[in-house]
Amino acid sequence: MTELTSRRGLLFGAAAVSAGAVLTGCTSNDPDDGGDKASADTQPAADDKPGKAVTIGYAGPQADHGWLNAVNDNAKQRAEKYSDVTLEVTEGSNDTAQQIGQIETLINKKVDVLVILPADGKALTQVGLQAMRAGIPVVNLDRIFNSPQAYRCWVGGDNYGMGLNAAHYIGEKLKDQPDAKVIELAGLDNLELTQQRTKGFDDGLKNYPNIKKVARQAADFTVESGQAKMAQLLQAQSDFDAMWNHDDDQGVGALRAIEQAGRDDFLMVGGAGALSAFQAIKADSGVLKATVLYPPTMAASAIDLARALGQGKGISGLAEFEIPSTVTCYSAVVDKENVDQYMSTGFK
Repeated sequence: MTELTSRRGLLFGAAAVSAGAVLTGCTSNDPDDGGDKASADTQPAADDKPGKAVTIGYAGPQADHGWLNAVNDNAKQRAEKYSDVTLEVTEGSNDTAQQIGQIETLINKKVDVLVILPADGKALTQVGLQAMRAGIPVVNLDRIFNSPQAYRCWVGGDNYGMGLNAAHYIGEKLKDQPDAKVIELAGLDNLELTQQRTKGFDDGLKNYPNIKKVARQAADFTVESGQAKMAQLLQAQSDFDAMWNHDDDQGVGALRAIEQAGRDDFLMVGGAGALSAFQAIKADSGVLKATVLYPPTMAASAIDLARALGQGKGISGLAEFEIPSTVTCYSAVVDKENVDQYMSTGFK
């Protein structure tokens, strides 16, 4: 099979052929007909051993936030792990036109696979389609393109799950307390991810009829906005039992406001997984008791998936011949009991 044919197969149909091969092998009644046929036991899976050389183009937005910087670092560090991977990294930009130009440069260089975290998924959908039509598989990271045709695989976080798991953690802590009250410090309200996090939180609280959300305030994912908006919440709400903050960066400011107000009569759950949050949880000397992950390690997973695509391999641990079309990272709750396990993943 030629390289071009192999690549087109990855993009436009090998999954169906492979699924058929697995089905045939599983349903045959002839005990002697399995020796020469591909199966889940013989299909090569990507592993740490060097294989076919793969050039991966990586295009992310400007790292103007702790989480985005961690995403870029995770991608670069993961690529360095593999001697068979060459990573072509763009400068990164929050200007959609500039990022489109950077991706088109990677397409013209004929990289084997693209990993793209778009500054704006909708605005960059066309360049994703352009890459796919050029035979370059795209791993769409986090901010999703408008069309599934613009990527071979999407990998990202679970915003709804963040809210759901934050609510469950708080609910379990307060389930025996009558008339419990909670507040929410959200992120930017014009972002769908903020809306999803709030919906997950509200849906999760429905499992605990003794708990009522009495206030919600949107911030801007910055330390300064977290401090200002938290101060407003504290002034308006003199009595509550728990709060959920969507983002650990703005949580730094929120904790400052809480300390300045001299409040320690509630528990706080954060979001994302910053190192400062992990350290505060481990110290257990303040209100922050847990944080719900939106793991930047998803970028390392995107590199793994891109490498597997470039080498025409599946994923170890899965029976399918092809990598999945969608990978949603789990929003684990990190508290004092398991914080040491996640400490190395915390971003600054």
